Formats: sequence, C-alpha cells, structure tokens
Amino acid sequence: MTRPEARQHQLRGAVLRANPLVLLAAGLLVVPGSFAVRSLPIGLVALGAYLLAGVVLLPSLRPALGRLGVVMLASVMVVYSTWLLGGHEVDTALTAGVRVLVLALPGAVLAVYVDPSRLADELGQRLGLPARFVVATSAALQRFDQLGQTWQHLDRARRARGFGPSRNPVRTFGYAASLTFALLVSALRGATQMSIAMDARGFADAHRRTWAEPVVWTVEDSALLCLGIALAALPVILYAL
Repeated sequence: MTRPEARQHQLRGAVLRANPLVLLAAGLLVVPGSFAVRSLPIGLVALGAYLLAGVVLLPSLRPALGRLGVVMLASVMVVYSTWLLGGHEVDTALTAGVRVLVLALPGAVLAVYVDPSRLADELGQRLGLPARFVVATSAALQRFDQLGQTWQHLDRARRARGFGPSRNPVRTFGYAASLTFALLVSALRGATQMSIAMDARGFADAHRRTWAEPVVWTVEDSALLCLGIALAALPVILYAL
C-alpha cells in the first residue's frame, strides 16, 4: 500500500474511531446552521461540503442507505408540498428541500456509527450523568439496533413454515402486520428480561459505579469536532456574506 493510499484508508476510518460525543455534536450542530439556508445556492454549497466530507471520511455508505432513503423521501415530499402550496415557486420549493437535507442528512448518517457502549462510557465518565440512566440508555440503544436482526429471524422462521408473503396485496399487508406484532412481542419480552437482569445486578439501588475502561479524547477527535463546527457554520457564513 502506497503512502497516499494508506493516508486515504486512515481518513476513511476516522469516523469509526471517532468519539461518540463528536459524532453527536456534528449531527446536532447542523440544526442551527440549517436555518441560514435561505437560498438555493447556499443550500447547494453546504450540501456539497457535507457530501465531500462524507466521501473522504466515511468508510462506506451501505450501512446508512436506509436512513438516506428516508431523508431523501422527506426532502422530496417537502419540495412537492412547498411547490404545490407556495404558488408553484420552483426555487422556493428546491430551497426547502435542500434545507431538509442539510438539516437531517449528517445526523442520520453519523448515527449509524455511534457505538452505544462507548457512548455510555462518555456520558457517564466525561459528562457525569447518572450511571443508572446511562446504562439503561445504552441497553435500550443496543436493543433498538437488534430490531432489524429480529425482524429477519422472524421472517425466515415464518417462510420456513410456509407462511411467507404472497402476491396478493391484502395478504401481504396482513403478513407484515402479523410480523410487526410478533416483533413488538419479542421486543417487550426482551425488555422485561433485561429489566429483571439489571435489577438482579443492583442497578436499582446502586448509587456509585465503576467503569471497565477509561474514556480517551484524541487529537483526531478535536480535528473532527472542528470540522463539524466549520461545516455547520458554513451556511451562516455564506448567508452573512
């Protein structure tokens, strides 16, 4: 591997190594910055800067494709509704759609790379939040990440028993509804088991806890945080000019 390739590989792994607080901050900082997207050129420049940063820093967009699809769908709906109800102004409609992308796209993509365990360590040790709340939040986030895997297991089990979906739209809707109900039952059962296990380990009465590993803040985290601040401030700077 040549030196430029090694540097590019290191950059693409920066998000995976990043502190979870940095990822959360980068996703939340775009909220006030998105209010400065008052024209289409400002929105396109800000969106282009985010896309360029994603191409350089993200290892792959495959884990976030579902979230990207939802954000794109929301943007298209905003464009259509603004065009329909706003006097058929194409520029105004496109500006509203780009504003939605600038607002939601960074957070939706970066949320995929937030590790619940590392986030709990940061919240408990660096920010000093109550340990019980932090551990419960981490456990809930881990259970949420497992919903997709549980859905696949339930779907495969039903298909193996001959209860898979058919071409009939009504039966397909019924199949999806029954699968959703089974997923809800499984999630409630898992939450109950986790609650009992946490109470058995003293989470209900403990007021002070130790942590397995210390939290670390690196120079790379500082650089990524500065980059997130710069990207979030870009629409504001362009609007001020």
